[in-house]
Amino acid sequence: MPYYIIIALTIVVVLLATTAYANSQAAYTKDSVSTIQMTGNSERMVTPDTAQLSIGVVVQAQNSSEAAAKNAAIMSTIVGELKALGLEDREIQTSYVSVYPIYNYYEGKASIEGYSASNNVQVTTTKLAMLSSIIDKSAAAGANQIGGVYFTVSEEKQKELREELIDEAVADASSKAAALARSLGVSIAGVQSSSISDGTQPIVYYDRAEAAKDTAAGATPVEPGESKVAMSVYVTYIIN
Repeated sequence: MPYYIIIALTIVVVLLATTAYANSQAAYTKDSVSTIQMTGNSERMVTPDTAQLSIGVVVQAQNSSEAAAKNAAIMSTIVGELKALGLEDREIQTSYVSVYPIYNYYEGKASIEGYSASNNVQVTTTKLAMLSSIIDKSAAAGANQIGGVYFTVSEEKQKELREELIDEAVADASSKAAALARSLGVSIAGVQSSSISDGTQPIVYYDRAEAAKDTAAGATPVEPGESKVAMSVYVTYIIN
């Protein structure tokens, strides 16, 4: 092949490579954007509007049917007292029922010396002013297992707070991003992406109070206190 043809082909290859590189750089410059990322936070202390507590009865008897009957009678009395206070059926739910033998072990041998019957109901209510009466009436009616009281923020109240907290968290992120942009000497042109840290649910921290079962000193004090509801957002801003 003549020498001048080889030189011409070499020049063509170099030009093609240079053009391809220039085009790729132009495309990169056109499609790429500069961004800054910022986190926004918001939180609020709210008074819980819902309470949950467990009320149970455990009794023992010589046979299983007697244990079950005694337990059922006491629990029926307790449920009657709860409904007399104003609780509805939907606020009282059976959570655990069992009847099991009580064994006595002697010299490697097991013998049944009786039966134990357990029954627990879970009370979920927004009638927080009634909590002391619920605990005391249950204990007086024969409940001997009253669990801790858990105060929560209901789904309805969470939904109301969620929109407000998101707005506040976004405003917090925007304010911090604007301050950072000024320090960097750039301007914010828009938002590339955003997300909420915990999906769609705010973080709810549950307060807890132990329910006293001794009513000799008067009504059992139960205070809901406050719970923290928090939200975080992550925003990627486009800058110029």
